[in-house]
Amino acid sequence: MPTPGQPFPIGAIDAQRVEDALSLIAPKWTTWSVQTLAQHNGSTRVRAIAAQLPFVSEQYISSRLARMHADGLVTRDGDLRGAPYRLSALGEALAPVYRAVSDWSHAHLPLGRIAEAERVEDALRRLHLRQSTALVQALDVGGPTRFVHLTETLGMVHSATRQRLLRLQVDGLVTRTGSRHGDPYVLTDAGRALGAVYASVERWSEPVVQGRTSSAPHPVATATRTHIGVPLGANGSRTAAALRRSAAAPNALFSHAPQPQLRVPASVTAQSAPAPRR
Repeated sequence: MPTPGQPFPIGAIDAQRVEDALSLIAPKWTTWSVQTLAQHNGSTRVRAIAAQLPFVSEQYISSRLARMHADGLVTRDGDLRGAPYRLSALGEALAPVYRAVSDWSHAHLPLGRIAEAERVEDALRRLHLRQSTALVQALDVGGPTRFVHLTETLGMVHSATRQRLLRLQVDGLVTRTGSRHGDPYVLTDAGRALGAVYASVERWSEPVVQGRTSSAPHPVATATRTHIGVPLGANGSRTAAALRRSAAAPNALFSHAPQPQLRVPASVTAQSAPAPRR
């Protein structure tokens, strides 16, 4: 483990383990749901959670919580239909992961002033795709690397490698050293700074790997910072009031007291809303 002030070496992490852990916490609205449950600090029914997230349907929140329950992030008070949810020890232990992700995003992603939960979910979206961690790790260890060498090193088919590299470029984690065919790929500053995030996710996943979800992992040291408050948009008084209630109670999920949450644009919510039944 690096001493304080030293970077976390990406080459030292278990890429597969990190990707498995990210697959549990990266799905859309998971961070928002965890934050809402943490603010309630106790058992909460789906309807109460959905009331604080008016930009997501209650049906979708119910589906997401059921998946989080299967993954061990939340527990239920009983087996009856409608039984309330609460965070499990594993869910509560996400605090250092969220802090590390939030700090990395603030330092390296030009997102402006957005809700912290949305910031974390945006970052996790950039990181969770299969083979992304392995590619970042290979570029961190090997430096500038040509496409063919990356494919050989990771044992990936050309189409999969190309697709992943294109996505990593769009997300600002990877770039090319030139515009000519065959020019090597290299990590951006944002990509090189992912060590602390990966280390935090890997440490959080220890109980998952060991099958001991009842014991929380030791927190990974991350930089402490104070973030700028996020103002509310003017998109509807009902939504604004609900989001103010959601942000009123302090919690330790991020490295600061939670700020009022911006309403998420309809173009974003549409990506996660369940399809209407015919």
